[in-house]
Amino acid sequence: MKPVRVGICGLGTVGGGTFNVLTRNADEIARRAGRPIVIEQVGARRENPECDTTGVKVTTDIFEVARNPDVDVLVELVGGYDVARELVLTAIEHGKHVVTANKALIAVYGNEIFQAAHDKGVIVAFEAAVAGGIPVIKSLREGLGANRIQWVAGIINGTGNYILTHMRDEGRAFEDVLAEAQALGYAEADPTFDVEGIDAAHKLTILASIAYGVPLQFDKAYTEGISRITAEDVEQADNLGYIIKHLGISKRTEAGLELRVHPTLIPKERLLASVHGVKNAIAVMGDAVGPTLYYGAGAGSEPTASAVVADLLDVARDITTDHHYRVPYLAFSGIVEGDESLPILPMEDIVTAYYLRLLAVDRPGVLARVATILSEQGISIEALIQKEATEGELVPIILLTHRTREKHMNEAIRQLESLADVAGPITRIRVECLNEQE
Repeated sequence: MKPVRVGICGLGTVGGGTFNVLTRNADEIARRAGRPIVIEQVGARRENPECDTTGVKVTTDIFEVARNPDVDVLVELVGGYDVARELVLTAIEHGKHVVTANKALIAVYGNEIFQAAHDKGVIVAFEAAVAGGIPVIKSLREGLGANRIQWVAGIINGTGNYILTHMRDEGRAFEDVLAEAQALGYAEADPTFDVEGIDAAHKLTILASIAYGVPLQFDKAYTEGISRITAEDVEQADNLGYIIKHLGISKRTEAGLELRVHPTLIPKERLLASVHGVKNAIAVMGDAVGPTLYYGAGAGSEPTASAVVADLLDVARDITTDHHYRVPYLAFSGIVEGDESLPILPMEDIVTAYYLRLLAVDRPGVLARVATILSEQGISIEALIQKEATEGELVPIILLTHRTREKHMNEAIRQLESLADVAGPITRIRVECLNEQE
């Protein structure tokens, strides 16, 4: 069979890994695909010394690759939003299939891109956009196709998980571990996307769309970072039998879908609690299969390249198939229109349990007033720890609540922070059990 000719745009960390995996494992890949997959052209602003591009056409104009009539599949690995969007849409307009690792592109512009691809009858594959080398998209889209997905919860940003792991293991402050992560190359010089949850929200948006058959709706995802988590919070969570993880969570409820990224206390016995360092893991609950877990390297050159090349294999196998008979981009037919019966719920309507930490003046009646405010909002206390007074006679109080609605907790915190006997803002972290009953 004729080779599938690939144009790679971007020869950085993932692009270089993809180039090397394709060349190193060419024979094995051809056996799996039933035809050779060859690199026809590379578009990159600079060379990668780890890639031997001898005999391969190289250009600094990535749009030349998108228009090259000898390229069957464009691999978009330049990252970012606008340039990547223009590149992908140009490739689609020229009848090329597209493979991308760009979660931001798919989360924000995916609906537009999939519609354009559908109109042209070409494939857009994006396994590497979520969790690097972990095949979670293929599992959700195909392997769990018999299931009504109830919830998806995952550690889908390795930088945040690295920071929280070292805060717990070594009792260090957030700023200290972040600086170390930057020095090791796990975090960018500007770590906002990672530590404030934007990267995880991109990925969760994609997972939720595949899991529930709704359009991509990144703008409706609730996002909260880990920069306010202290070593004290990590220690107290441990004392209460929990570990703090930065999770992306999506749940199907009778009222609609939850779509949220935030620090979360999960019980130590849960599998996600055992995922440390820069690793990723996604738990999925299906009504037929029950709980499943997908674990591995969520980033890195060749782990991510593994997913990119797996997508190229799928394209090579399906390239001659009529597009009406291919697996839908987001698992469900008619995905762009979506299921209007599943709206994304506002965060204030979410129901979960909470961890609260506050500093109160050490005098009689303060704790009673705290309990009264919570009670008036219908919030019951599951556990309470009152520590010895700190300097200035302030007492740290740690509370675990039963499940309640977010808007009630917001009002309770507003009232608590207005008390003269409470000093400073109150730390609030959501608590999830993530068990078969959730």
